[in-house]
Amino acid sequence: MSQTTLTRRELVKGSAALLAGCATLGPVQALALPKSRVVLVRDREVFDSSGQLRGAVLARMLDQAAARLFGTDPARAWRRVVGPKDTVGIKSNAWAHLPTPAVLEQQIRERVLAAGVAKGRVAVDDRGVLRNPVFQRATALINVRPLRTHHWSGVGSLIKNYIMFVPDPPRYHPDSCADLGAIWRLPLVAGKTRLCILVMLSPLFYGVGPHHYDPQYVWRYSGLLVGTDPVAVDTVGLRILLAKRRQHFGEERRTRPPPKHIAIAGERHRLGVSDPSRIEIVRLGWSEGTLI
Repeated sequence: MSQTTLTRRELVKGSAALLAGCATLGPVQALALPKSRVVLVRDREVFDSSGQLRGAVLARMLDQAAARLFGTDPARAWRRVVGPKDTVGIKSNAWAHLPTPAVLEQQIRERVLAAGVAKGRVAVDDRGVLRNPVFQRATALINVRPLRTHHWSGVGSLIKNYIMFVPDPPRYHPDSCADLGAIWRLPLVAGKTRLCILVMLSPLFYGVGPHHYDPQYVWRYSGLLVGTDPVAVDTVGLRILLAKRRQHFGEERRTRPPPKHIAIAGERHRLGVSDPSRIEIVRLGWSEGTLI
């Protein structure tokens, strides 16, 4: 029986060829890549007895999520998000029926200031971002908005939240808003998003029509989904929304139209991961009715 022995030169040559081959793999093919981490934090005490949000509880939830997302203590975690040299735009959502809660906006702003960002270099805005001087100079963005069903895109979530960065939002409505991910490549926002917070405090899980809202389809999930990958966070949020529909109606009820923009944002625009097998969900806090 013959025995094959690799010389050092052959080993180095083979290793170089292997590395060259790996370099050609796209993110979906590179199986050794780490998973996208999404932190789900819930607290049943976040609403008080009158239905108002408790700022102190929201602050705790934000700190817990940031600490687990970055694997350090809360103060260091927020300094991983922004620092003294940054100009920070907190991209909110002002839809009248289910806006980003003002108390949550304030808690995020306080953490940005505590990380060393000057007051004059922080702004919270939604529909005025194209006129807001802070957003025009921003080096860092924090994307925060509630999850809800949407007439044109299936769901309104983090990827869609940047539509106000374009002067003609209806341009992105065709084909179920399939190409919303392209907005994230525009110079005003490209590469600037440091943190994504999908607000799951009281999501809207069903509705029909352009401006639908019905309180019977809103439920107190009392949670936040936090990550750095908007595609992964939106994917997890959509799974929870669909699970709530199954629970409520006793059958599968897909969104109409289908929210194809989430997967397309990952596959075409390389904004993140939509494959659930490549998403690590870290669950913190209240576990009853998690739905995922």
